[in-house]
Amino acid sequence: MSDNTPASANDFDVDTEERDDAMIGTALRWSLAVFSLFAIVGGTVAFVLNRPVPPPPVKETRLATVEVREASKLEIPRVPFTDVTASAGIHFRHENGARGKKLLPETMGGGCAFFDFDEDGDQDLLLVNGQQWPWDKDASAAAPSTTLALYRNDGTGQFEDVTKDSGLDISLYGMGAAVGDYDRDGRVDIFISAVGTNRLFHNEGEGQFRDVTDATGIGGAADEWSSSCGWLDYDSDGDLDLFVCNYVKWSREFDESQGFQLTGGGRAYGRPQSFEGTFPYLYRNEGEGKFTEVAEAAGLRVRNRATNVPLAKSLGVTFADFDEDGRIDIIVANDTVQNLLFHNQGDGKFAEVGAVAGVAFDMSGNARGAMGIDAARFRDNDAIGIAIGNFANEMTALYVSHGDQMQFMDEAISTGLGPNTRLELTFGVFYFDYDLDGRLDLFAANGHLEEDINRVQPSQHYAQPPQLFWNCGRQQDTEFLPVPADNCGKDFVQPMVGRGSAYADIDGDGDLDLVVMGSGQSPRLLRNDQQLGHHWLRFKLKGTSSNPDAIGAWLEVHAGTNVYKRQVMPTRSYLSQSELPVTVGLGGGDFVERVVIRWPDGNVQEVADVVVDQVTLVSQP
Repeated sequence: MSDNTPASANDFDVDTEERDDAMIGTALRWSLAVFSLFAIVGGTVAFVLNRPVPPPPVKETRLATVEVREASKLEIPRVPFTDVTASAGIHFRHENGARGKKLLPETMGGGCAFFDFDEDGDQDLLLVNGQQWPWDKDASAAAPSTTLALYRNDGTGQFEDVTKDSGLDISLYGMGAAVGDYDRDGRVDIFISAVGTNRLFHNEGEGQFRDVTDATGIGGAADEWSSSCGWLDYDSDGDLDLFVCNYVKWSREFDESQGFQLTGGGRAYGRPQSFEGTFPYLYRNEGEGKFTEVAEAAGLRVRNRATNVPLAKSLGVTFADFDEDGRIDIIVANDTVQNLLFHNQGDGKFAEVGAVAGVAFDMSGNARGAMGIDAARFRDNDAIGIAIGNFANEMTALYVSHGDQMQFMDEAISTGLGPNTRLELTFGVFYFDYDLDGRLDLFAANGHLEEDINRVQPSQHYAQPPQLFWNCGRQQDTEFLPVPADNCGKDFVQPMVGRGSAYADIDGDGDLDLVVMGSGQSPRLLRNDQQLGHHWLRFKLKGTSSNPDAIGAWLEVHAGTNVYKRQVMPTRSYLSQSELPVTVGLGGGDFVERVVIRWPDGNVQEVADVVVDQVTLVSQP
């Protein structure tokens, strides 16, 4: 085939397609170039139009001078406490019945009371005892039975055991005590709470007491376990009524059937969560030695809203007019369930307002293992503080309300009390002015439930030292400072299994001494040996139209710019009663302008020309 052969149609189509493809490719490249150019130009314009405004030049600013706050340099006063238990004539050992079965009541006693049973002006001492369990086969039949113990004070702090043939030499599984003149005969009577039937002993005079439990109808149920108790005039009729806490619904059979175990083996004491709650007793004094139990009618029987079973598992109680309406209220410390605040309505009934008032739970809304309790106006204003001792690894609570608000906030952390009480298991807790400087300090009796607790919790110990907290005032960064051993003495900080505790001036020197009960141990009587030169006042009140012990009365001591407010209230701490006379420290002051007494029935009396460093007796006009 020669080169002059004409091109076919197919050859023409191929050439045409090749040229078209070349032209399309060239057009696309030019289009991309143009688009790229426009994109670059557009982007540049957009950047120019939208670029951020450059920040102004940095100007150096002169910083303000920072003042570094130095920690407060406070000198805690040195006030040694001396253990005078044996030398003062106290020879007592608490019997809790513990023989290895580990029944819950063995961990909870016992209580004590300072009171003047023989009307000689000094403070005598009652110690509440438990007993061996009647079913315990290991208990020796020949062992002497344990009884309550009554010690008469000779006025110098020396005590004589006068229990024998006093009518108090009886054996029962006792828990706490409440002392008060319920029949207005001028002599202080004794109520004993117990596992089982409670007892009331009428003071016959001459060191004799008569069991009037059956005659007064005040024994309670034989299957109840009562704990803290106290006298108060809740209906303002001039005589003393009785409030009794009940702990949990307990029986030996149920306790033994639970099989409580320690971590790593061995039987443990039971948890209160495993037991049903109970109701308290409120006995209204009808006069002529008769009482009526009115807890349900008074609104004191609180039930769990979800299950309708009794809610309370009560261990501690105290009384105060928290909203200053002239009627005394009741605050109850409960173990593992919410605390209860019963607001007195004035018509014989109470309204439970614990959650609304802010005292039912901790700041996270949890219930704690609450035991001992006290309430006082511990600042130089109208603030009232409720201190509650709680279980190990739970801080002691300090619920504070101002004036008549009855709205509480837990100030344990901000006052310094909380962090220093977290590890301890606290039972007895109360306010008292141990250094007589005019500010109320705090005492705590501590001790665990389990002898072997250190084996499973290295931070815990069965025997624990008591604690003393010095109130240094609100002008400091903290309010309650723990008192070290060098400032309170080695006798004070000796570990023990602390339970009930109380205070009184046992030797007439004006300062306040302590007794601390030990579970299954001897108590400890600690004499206050302060030598600070501080002045003081002591008042013993006698009611006429009010109850004869003036329980619930408030004193206001006006000394210069200070106004000290103190309540006549023996029911405080745990299972225990402190003395009726009221001590007010004055620090370096030696003059008082006036004293105002607000009697329980609402009458107000002013006392002038009060002499410092002595006891002042005041009778209601």
